[in-house]
Amino acid sequence: MKSVSKHLDAKMKNVSFKEHYELDVVKMQFIKPIIAYRIKHKLNQSGLARKLGISQQQISKVENGDFSNFDTILKILFAIGVKITRVQTQKIPATHHLIPGKFHGQDV
Repeated sequence: MKSVSKHLDAKMKNVSFKEHYELDVVKMQFIKPIIAYRIKHKLNQSGLARKLGISQQQISKVENGDFSNFDTILKILFAIGVKITRVQTQKIPATHHLIPGKFHGQDV
């Protein structure tokens, strides 16, 4: 296990890797309760999807970290009784922006 920790420590020195890793950690906070609910209630993705009135593919995408539709994630979490109590955002330095420049007249 030490070699994995050392490897991760080395990778975390890369700013881009660290930001993606931290985003994945946050995503897991949304994904874990969904999977735990399915396991507890002996549901596969299709069973949960039927209960929620969405497709199995939507459940699969969310559980695989595809957060392209945040409304779907919120719908799933609400339906299984998970409440989001705090979402925190933080402004990042302009040097890290994917699209540097101005947005609605403001520096981004």
